Amino acid sequence: MQRAIHAVLACAPLILGVALVIAAQAQQPVQPQKPDDIPVTDGTSGPCSIEFSVTNSDGKPLYAARIDVHMAYGAFGAHKLDMGVYTNAQGKARFTGIPAKVRKPPIEFNAKKDDLVGVATMDPATECQAKHDIVMAKSSH
Repeated sequence: MQRAIHAVLACAPLILGVALVIAAQAQQPVQPQKPDDIPVTDGTSGPCSIEFSVTNSDGKPLYAARIDVHMAYGAFGAHKLDMGVYTNAQGKARFTGIPAKVRKPPIEFNAKKDDLVGVATMDPATECQAKHDIVMAKSSH
């Protein structure tokens, strides 16, 4: 019986510590993103980046369009990187941490919102710091 009491008392500080950490994390305020902040996804795999301006066919910025990319890099394309980011109210989004050498360049960035789609490509070996526009149009299927 005494052994069980000692075991419970020994674990009490650990349980209390974990509970305090969880409570502290839950109380930390979330930093709201300002409407002008450009959303960024960092692949942490290289020095290259690309910034997008996404518009509809009338040239108006598209909010919350999702841009996705898949790439392979490294020896024999052994490393894979999948990233996605949503545009802000000005239709802007950025990818950073893109490797300078990818397998089978260029990389294709696919944007989608509702029934609108758009594509942009980038070869990090020739344009490591890039800016591209994506004009979205209705999907043909």
